[in-house]
Amino acid sequence: MRSTAPRRSRRGLFVLIGALAVLLIAIFLGIHRRVRAEADLAQTTENAAVPVVKTTHPDAGAPNQEISLPGNVQAFSDTPIYARTSGYLKAWHFDIGAHVNQGDLLAEIDTPEVDDQLQQARADLATAQANLQLAEITAKRNEDLLKSKSIATQDRDNAVGALNADKTIVNSKQAEVTRLQRLQSYEKVYAPFAGIITARATDVGALIDAGAAPSARELFHLSSIDKIRIFVAVPEAYSRAIKVGSHPGVTLDEFPGQRFDGVLARTANAIDPISRTLTVEVDVENPEGHLLPGAYANVHIPLPSDLRAAAVTVPSNTLIFRKEGLQVALVRDGKAELVPVKIGRDYGDKVEIVSGLQTADDVILDPADSLVGGAAVQIKPLEADVAASGPAK
Repeated sequence: MRSTAPRRSRRGLFVLIGALAVLLIAIFLGIHRRVRAEADLAQTTENAAVPVVKTTHPDAGAPNQEISLPGNVQAFSDTPIYARTSGYLKAWHFDIGAHVNQGDLLAEIDTPEVDDQLQQARADLATAQANLQLAEITAKRNEDLLKSKSIATQDRDNAVGALNADKTIVNSKQAEVTRLQRLQSYEKVYAPFAGIITARATDVGALIDAGAAPSARELFHLSSIDKIRIFVAVPEAYSRAIKVGSHPGVTLDEFPGQRFDGVLARTANAIDPISRTLTVEVDVENPEGHLLPGAYANVHIPLPSDLRAAAVTVPSNTLIFRKEGLQVALVRDGKAELVPVKIGRDYGDKVEIVSGLQTADDVILDPADSLVGGAAVQIKPLEADVAASGPAK
């Protein structure tokens, strides 16, 4: 009986120690789980605070090695046509859009005042010619009488002077008749060169004023578009790229995908001091008349090798405009870094960067306005990389 009591005491002690150990283990595990949960929460909070960004690598070189500049299309020959005599429009023979040849009769003007003036001038000329004939007879008669001493020398001299005066009067009247005949010939308006009538600003019965005075207005507007001119303002920085005789391409929005061949015909050979541009003329053959005067065109001028920039291009949405100047944001060692860049040409959705970037740089797309240098960032994997890695296990 005595031996069983100590055994029971030892068994109870072991049970108590085991229970205490289980309790301590439970407490430890509970505390450990709480600490781990708090650590995980802190890490999750910290990770959530790090912005996730998309990046891209700059492309080497420029999309093309040419400059594209806007130009104004103009007819190779273009002129307003005014009347050279006053009157009333009797008839017109061509309307807008008509193709005319040089010398074609465009309109006729009724000029009754000029006709009357010409008739009067011819009558005055006839009178002057009759007076001249009489003066010639008188001068000859006085010359014969002077030989026989029948008249004084003064009378002979007066007759010769009258003859010379009548000759001058005849010449004057003849000039006036010639002037009015030429003015009468302007009753018919002819095309000065072959082209297309682009405007008709008169009609039958309209009062016509001669010349290009403020009170006068043009009768027709004539343009020759078998060849057209395109005037382009080239920035001073690219003036060395202009070579007379080169063949720049010409594109228009109304002809998508089509490129017209032009010839750089001439330049102003001077930089405009206000716009700092060089005016150049590009001629384009237009036998079918597709290119119309007044249209907007883009002229693509190839760059010589010494002007081709060794640059990179990035999307336009990578640029940051701040008071520090033009910048882009890079990801280096898990942190954002703002670097200044110098822009070259603008291609719309992309821009050329001539300094500040390398092709291996991770450039942030659509950087936030609040992004600062040194801030931790996380690069979002590309969808192609996610798809290649397969579903998460």
